[in-house]
Amino acid sequence: MCYAILVSEAPVSSADVIARIAALEASLARANAALVARDLLIDTLRGQIAWLRRMQFGASSEKLGREVEQLELALEELETERDVSAVETAAPEVAPRPAPVRSLPDHLPREEVVHEPASGACTCPDCGGMLRRLGVDTHEMLDVMPVHWRVVRNVRPKYSCRACEKIVQAPAPVSAVARGKATFATLAHVVVSKFDHHLPLYRQAEMMAAQGLDIDRSTLAGWTGQAAVLLDPVVSRIRDAVLTADKIHADDTPVPVLDPGRGKTATGRLWVYAADDRASGSTAPPATWYRFTPDRTAAHPQTHLAGFRGFLQADAYAGYDGLYRSGVTEVACWAHYRRKVFDLHERIPTPLTTDILQRFGALYAVEAEVRDQPPDVRHRVRQDRTKPLVGALREVLDAALRRLSPKSDMAKAIAYGTKRWPALCRFLDDGRLEIDNNIAERALRGVAVGRRNWLFAGSRAGGERAAAIYTVIQTCKANSVDPQAYIADVIARVADDWPASRWDELMPWNWAREPVRLAA
Repeated sequence: MCYAILVSEAPVSSADVIARIAALEASLARANAALVARDLLIDTLRGQIAWLRRMQFGASSEKLGREVEQLELALEELETERDVSAVETAAPEVAPRPAPVRSLPDHLPREEVVHEPASGACTCPDCGGMLRRLGVDTHEMLDVMPVHWRVVRNVRPKYSCRACEKIVQAPAPVSAVARGKATFATLAHVVVSKFDHHLPLYRQAEMMAAQGLDIDRSTLAGWTGQAAVLLDPVVSRIRDAVLTADKIHADDTPVPVLDPGRGKTATGRLWVYAADDRASGSTAPPATWYRFTPDRTAAHPQTHLAGFRGFLQADAYAGYDGLYRSGVTEVACWAHYRRKVFDLHERIPTPLTTDILQRFGALYAVEAEVRDQPPDVRHRVRQDRTKPLVGALREVLDAALRRLSPKSDMAKAIAYGTKRWPALCRFLDDGRLEIDNNIAERALRGVAVGRRNWLFAGSRAGGERAAAIYTVIQTCKANSVDPQAYIADVIARVADDWPASRWDELMPWNWAREPVRLAA
């Protein structure tokens, strides 16, 4: 850069050179300061997003969700700007690159593109001699194609007997929708796009229109309803599997529902009941069952779990108390307890909050070691190592309560757990139990994401339909089954009068995919 300044047509004095260098250094310093400020803003936004996400789950207002979305967009733009500007200004050999993809999955189809020399593969461009092949260099790249729509034309030839004139023809294949134009695979695509990929139907209609496929949103809604009806037998079997488990994880989340009479939305609830013992080494298949209700009254969980008498792991919602009085055993959640203290620590860290959170961390460190171990191993380790830690924690909490004002936020956070101490400690005496209710919370995270996209359920029937489809999708994912392939295949079998005596074969944990059958 200095040479560029010195080489000029007119003589340049040393003072001019020094002044120009000083100006360049000042400009560079300002640019570096701007980069540092941008990186600091990126780190700050990441911290704010992480904090808001911890606050967001279970919040009664959607305002937090919108704030997170805005911060995510701002962070995305800043990170994109950082990478683009770095590529534009840095030398090619030092330009930063995205994290590399080490390998591409073997199951993806391969298309080979051979790049021959411009002079051809036979003759040397220098001397004209014959070329011989030494080997090849290969490099794989991930490519994408838009959703590929096609029309399946079902052709049924008719034949007549020359002797008796009998007409012979194959029966019409079963249709996904009576007199409709969608295959079972299309229904599955629409359903999974909405409830798993969080694309509301009007957006799907817009995407189809961009590919020259004009399908009204109301038609997509009808297809969604038809898929839900065909999945009803599967949903019933998943519910039975959950209710026969020894331990259930339960939680709920708000779902806005249109209330046409008042011109606004009401708040319904989506409940989740999950049976999943994989963390204790069980080979029993996990199952997740959802229910929709128009409100959050205690009658709903008591109706859903009527007859259940095992362990119920849930938050401190008073609506479960009737179940506990009827013989269900309460198991409280340490994650909820920790969150109470952590929120205060984020606002104003103190030696007390730091000490309590470190003690919580020690409990979870032991749990990480015994994850996937059989119940007897988990029970033994918890008795030997976790129980003394829990006893020491209780002494710290009791001492803090004696010092703090009962009306202080810290005293209230501590009392949240001490009031439920027997239920919090129940996991110590049974290796099948978990330390927290994260299994149920994870099952609701997809609902929280989708709720911001499809905004509300159109009616109570719409909420119940969403609960049924979530039941199938989440149970598929818990059993490592592709929801779209599963739904496409299973609704085709159900529509084709699958025998009730063989319902168990259609459960996600038993499902074996049949060859695709093309039907109108």
